[in-house]
Amino acid sequence: MSLIDPLKSWAKAVKRDGVTLWFAAQHPGVPWYSRALGAVVVAYALSPVDLIPDFIPVLGYLDDLILLPGLIYLTLRTLPAPVLADCREQARQWMAREGKKPSSKVGLVLVMAVWLGAALVLWHWLAGP
Repeated sequence: MSLIDPLKSWAKAVKRDGVTLWFAAQHPGVPWYSRALGAVVVAYALSPVDLIPDFIPVLGYLDDLILLPGLIYLTLRTLPAPVLADCREQARQWMAREGKKPSSKVGLVLVMAVWLGAALVLWHWLAGP
């Protein structure tokens, strides 16, 4: 067993848990606050673009290594145990069948809106009064 194996296992679990939240957002047993937080996390996790692009040294992988797993973990902690077990099983089956995670157009729009807002704030700040 190499040193990379535990990291691969962790990354696979984070990917599965992102899909788990996708199923949890549709589950009737999920409280509203978990559903709201989960919807935002899922939209970002399944977005085809990152908030911080990966080509930016060090910071580019910050969201993939810290921010996203932390938000997924926080959201999973708010789910009732039976719902979490059910949704994890649905995610496992879906990933075994499809072989990849789904994609979110809502997440793409969300990330692009953040980038546009940041660009407008920067432009306003640089342009001055």
